[in-house]
Amino acid sequence: MSDIRFTEHLIHDGYTYSFGLSTADLTGTGSLDLISTDTDVGLYWFENDGDGNFTHHVIHERTGEWLERHTIADLNGDWKPEILSVDNINGGVLWFVYDGDPRDRRNWSHHHITRDGLPGSYDVVAADFTGNGRLDVAASSWRKGNQFTWFENRDGEWVQHTIERDIAETRTVCAVDVNGNGRVDLMVSALLHDEVAWYENPGDPVSESWIKHVIDTPPQPIHGHPADMDGDGGIDLVMALGMRLVKERGPVDHQIVWYEHQGDPTGDWTKHVVCDSFPNAFEALSADLDNDGQLEIVATAWGDDGRLAVFKHDGDPRGDWSMQILKDQWPKANQVIVADLTGNGRLDIIAGAERGSNEVRWWRNEGPT
Repeated sequence: MSDIRFTEHLIHDGYTYSFGLSTADLTGTGSLDLISTDTDVGLYWFENDGDGNFTHHVIHERTGEWLERHTIADLNGDWKPEILSVDNINGGVLWFVYDGDPRDRRNWSHHHITRDGLPGSYDVVAADFTGNGRLDVAASSWRKGNQFTWFENRDGEWVQHTIERDIAETRTVCAVDVNGNGRVDLMVSALLHDEVAWYENPGDPVSESWIKHVIDTPPQPIHGHPADMDGDGGIDLVMALGMRLVKERGPVDHQIVWYEHQGDPTGDWTKHVVCDSFPNAFEALSADLDNDGQLEIVATAWGDDGRLAVFKHDGDPRGDWSMQILKDQWPKANQVIVADLTGNGRLDIIAGAERGSNEVRWWRNEGPT
């Protein structure tokens, strides 16, 4: 299993608190730009010249907010990307839109889906849950809210619906059609509830309850993403387990894993361990980084000894995996994403680290060794 060559580059440092990354072509040049939150300062974007050189622009600055994880979606149907974000400290969900040149911050405005209706709002995703052609929004709410909720889009008016309450420290929320019936479901994790699950869309989620299916009950699942890991056409799930040690709960496994479903996803899922010891595992996702038709896994580790690593298998994702460390001793590494920043057909890696590092970096994919 040969390594993949990467070269490391700093995008921006000196953050107050770096947490939240996404990519979108804001300028229409065909190159992906980078959006980044400086949590208690504001929202930035970095203009990509097409070769991974970035120019810093400010979208929004305001004290008393706590912008964190966000996603890109065309919420108003104008064929341009909007930025959908949480405001953790106020319990808000809001979206940012631009009219004209995005380089001029005066062309940006924002609109609230809720200002304070989701205490501790944490992760967010947009999808058409009702099948009416309009994008709705789903979100998790960390330890202040302990719930999963979704917001119905009624022609720009947002109606909040609770999916489940009293589920301790909700984290991941991902939108995907798990069972292949044409409806968008949700895959989720709850850190202190020790639960990885998916909620089946009932078809009319306004009047019917989402159907919960538990995938696993591991200690401290935090961030993961759906993927077809074994190439069988079904939805599997990659997940990081064990972000931190909670003293009153005793030792916790710190692992990178993936969950395989065979046949009916409402039944049992098989857990495969990618890495049995990845201290303070924070986020894991999959991508074909070397264009060989097989998915690798990229993961970050939080804590004082944070790191970023790539995991690769030798043809069978159910077998052994090798680990390639891209950055070690990187305190509080958190979100990681992949995108082709240079347009060369290879996926690059972008990741941020919060207190202790407070920066965002990217790793140019130079291809297999």
